[in-house]
Amino acid sequence: MSPAAPRFTDRTLRFLRALTRNNNRDWFGAHKDEYETHVRAPMLTIIEQLAVDFPRVAPDMVAAPRSLYRIYRDTRFSPDKTPYKTHVAAAFSHRLLSKNESAGLYFHLAHDQLWIGGGLYAPQTPQRQRIREHIVRNFRSFRSLVESPAFRRLGGVRGTMLQRVPRGFPHDHEAAEYLKLKQYLVGEELDPTRATSPRFYGALLRRFTVLAPFIQFLNTPLVAAARFKL
Repeated sequence: MSPAAPRFTDRTLRFLRALTRNNNRDWFGAHKDEYETHVRAPMLTIIEQLAVDFPRVAPDMVAAPRSLYRIYRDTRFSPDKTPYKTHVAAAFSHRLLSKNESAGLYFHLAHDQLWIGGGLYAPQTPQRQRIREHIVRNFRSFRSLVESPAFRRLGGVRGTMLQRVPRGFPHDHEAAEYLKLKQYLVGEELDPTRATSPRFYGALLRRFTVLAPFIQFLNTPLVAAARFKL
């Protein structure tokens, strides 16, 4: 008999809902064991299973305990001084790039939202330039990825956009709308109770399998640049 697929539980959602109402250190300290048992532990189990499956579906992506985001918020430069995030999240980056440099796979669970997706949220100007050049040189491959039915079912590629095609690229290029992108994001919002289903892990892995070639496409010029700097 195969082991049960990893998932969250109703207790996970109850804890996250309670945390939104009691986002303070006293409450969290009194309930930290619940966080460890019902939030952090199942997330780490999911990450462990992804580490087993990634070599097959996303071989360059790393799933490790460090993929889990800390629950503690950095409030130094924020007017919102609540100390804890009210969701649990994990991001998976390329093995040759840091989390900040890499396009990656990502999902998070809050009491009122499950989001599964990936991309590159805040690329620096040199990264955007390399990706745009890569899109122009390989537009047929890029279009086949982002216009496939499975990819479109996840919402298609989106992000904040420039009003015009950036300087250095023909304004009438067939990739013009993609060249305007300042971010490269794709993802799907789902009912949070889906994360407590025995079928959750399979659904997560299927979406990551669809996204993996797109993430690889974005990372190809970034990895090449990183290797050139070595």
